[in-house]
This record gives sequence, structure tokens and C-alpha cells, in this order.
Amino acid sequence: MGVDGLPIDIIIFAAIAAFIVLRLRSVLGRRTGNERPPPVTFGRDREASRKDRDADKKVVNFPETTTRKTGMDLTYERAKPGSALELGLRQIKKADKTFNADEFLTGACAAFEMILEAFAAGDMEPVKTFVAADVYRNFEDAIASREESGETLENTIVGINKSDILEARMEGRNALLTTKFVSEQINVVRNSAGEVVDGEEDRVSEVTDIWTFMRDTQSRDPNWVLVETRSPN
Repeated sequence: MGVDGLPIDIIIFAAIAAFIVLRLRSVLGRRTGNERPPPVTFGRDREASRKDRDADKKVVNFPETTTRKTGMDLTYERAKPGSALELGLRQIKKADKTFNADEFLTGACAAFEMILEAFAAGDMEPVKTFVAADVYRNFEDAIASREESGETLENTIVGINKSDILEARMEGRNALLTTKFVSEQINVVRNSAGEVVDGEEDRVSEVTDIWTFMRDTQSRDPNWVLVETRSPN
């Protein structure tokens, strides 16, 4: 017999259930519904990223990838020996032993999508950490011009078909990587009345963007910063 007429096994199960709930709450925490999407870090090993995350909650890790498990860097291996790209990647690897071009590209694609989504939403604040001040101002000016015209941009990235590192170099302690993204997007601009004034709602277009990212190889901050955007010549 248990307590107050309850069988002892029910009391035990209830105690176990209460313990599990408390443990889950302590591990998972509570969501308020106001959390922002986590910023992106790329180009660092898992241990370094964890240490940086503990010091700065703006940093998160990507899931385990084949590259991480094997230590391979296929992008580097595919670079033509003696080419400017191969020499540049070698210089960056020398300055930062943890650098992996494949991991960089994974993160660069994630950053590409996040920045474009923030621009379309008209709020660059969530990605401010990953955009250089002058480039950030250009995005903000474009958003302000759009708002003054009473227009809104709807941007849907269907997928990134291809991403490649075009150029790699060191400038002092800074590593710079110029990356080409070939993506499929649906871009629609609407006026204040909600009418489409540019683009088509059901038209998928192939868009090529060339972005340059920079990182201080001597900094504990693992994040790369967008320092230039351009279209192909």
C-alpha cells in the first residue's frame, strides 16, 4: 500500500516523470517566441567554435559534416597546383591552421541566404555581425529607398545550385575569399497597393552573385564578414 491509498508503483512512476520534466526544462530552457535566428559561424574547428560560443552567445556551430569527420578539404585539393587560388588558399591555411575551404563554403551559403532574407524583410539587424559597415550602409540605403517608394520586396531562394571560391588571398593578417553563388530565386516587388511592379510570382530566375568575405586570422572571433558584393562582369 502506498500513500493515501495510492499504490506504491504509481507514486514511483509519478516521481520519475516529474524528475524527467525538470531535467528537460533545465537542458532545453524555455522559448518565449521572440528568439531571433542564430547567427552563423564558419571556417573553424568544432572545439574552437564551442569556446567562442561560450564567450559570445552570437556564435553557433554547424552540424557534423563528412568534411569534419574526415578532415578532407576537397575544394583545396581541386585547386590547380600553382594557381593563384591554390597559392591563396595555402597562405590562408598557413595563417589559420583550422581553416577548411569546404566548411567555409557551407557557412558562406548559409550566410548568403540569411543576409538576402534580412534584406528582403527590410531588417538587417539580425545579420549586422556578418556585414562590414560600408556594405551594411548600402543595404540600409536600398531598404530606405524602397520604403520611401512604398514598395516591398518578396525574395524566395529556391536553392543554391553552385558555390565556388574564385579568389583567395591574405592582406596582412586578414584572409579574403571571393565566392560565387549561383542560385535560383523568385523576386517580386510590390507597390503600396500590393500590386506587382517588378518580377513574376511564379517565375524562377537563375541569379549569380559574387561576394567577398574577410576574417582576421588572429582573432578569436570565428565569423567571416561580408566586405563586398558585385555581379559578374
